[in-house]
Amino acid sequence: MTTIKLKGINKVSKILANGETETYYYHRASGKRLPGEPGSADFLEAYKDADRVSPRDVGTVAALFREYLKSPRFAKKRISTQREYKRLLARVEEKFGTMPISALAAPRVIGKFIDYQEEIGLDHPREADNRLTILSAVFSYTKSKGRIARNPLDGFMRLYDGDRSELIWTESDIAKFMKGAPIELQRALILAIHTGQRYDDLIHMLWADYDGTHIRIKQSKTSAYVAVKATAALKAMLDKTPKSGPFILTREDGRPWHTAKNNKALSKAWRDHMKAAGLYHDDKAIRLHFNDLRGTAVTLLSEASCTPQEVVSITGHTMQSASRILEKYLARTSAISDAAILKFENAKATDFANRLQTSDAISAKG
Repeated sequence: MTTIKLKGINKVSKILANGETETYYYHRASGKRLPGEPGSADFLEAYKDADRVSPRDVGTVAALFREYLKSPRFAKKRISTQREYKRLLARVEEKFGTMPISALAAPRVIGKFIDYQEEIGLDHPREADNRLTILSAVFSYTKSKGRIARNPLDGFMRLYDGDRSELIWTESDIAKFMKGAPIELQRALILAIHTGQRYDDLIHMLWADYDGTHIRIKQSKTSAYVAVKATAALKAMLDKTPKSGPFILTREDGRPWHTAKNNKALSKAWRDHMKAAGLYHDDKAIRLHFNDLRGTAVTLLSEASCTPQEVVSITGHTMQSASRILEKYLARTSAISDAAILKFENAKATDFANRLQTSDAISAKG
């Protein structure tokens, strides 16, 4: 049997949710996935197809996409994230793939990208923002490699307003959800409320991350390391939860909530129970989401008189955004202002102010 040596192939190994290792092969120049095993008919056909189209990418924005897709920066992302990035880049390539790299130096090129963003944003503002976000990420990587002098999308304005300041889970909402919720969803809510972590980090959280007192993880989105001390309530829940696999949160049958191809299973089960509990509003503007539990955790920490530094040490936010986050999520609660007034009324330094009354009131007492 003759062995064919093919050039320009990237080999990427990933550990799946079940602990097994899967190997993927990519055409380096085009970034396209090559199915099957090297040497198989499907593999060779896909390689030939990818190799045919790559020469025309030379000197174009599409070539930058290929370089980014084969970069270590891209390879270290989760498979689900890689899949979404590839989808976004495929859409952007349809519009800008043939643009010469040299055109990125023109001052007016930003207008082309913003026009595109606004066109898509008429019906899908979040999608429009996401396409420019991944495009900007490619340009930033390209700039770091010295391929271009500047990122023309650096600091671009987003169209989608994701402000959900009015949407935090109240005590009543939580009680309504917990009543009758499957035990696996109750665990997810408690873990989210007591750690303030994102959905993706919660469903990937391992028993190995919990040492009996703290949960220590590296956040997937920011790569920030956080160590969250388990509250008494969280510790009690964790210590009585069966360890049916490597992941803390699992389905009823012990399977993880995510697979290599899909991480939405918990989200779907969550939505189904919200409908059953009467919490799923038809109006999207006031509908609670699982991710709103993160903002709720920020609110509760702040109501407990935690400083911004203390809050971000748990949630993993940067200090730069801490003030904006706290302002955003505290819009619906008066607990902190009530606590501040209580301090005002009982502080020795403000005693004179607390004795102030109008002269009529003083006369009436006399």
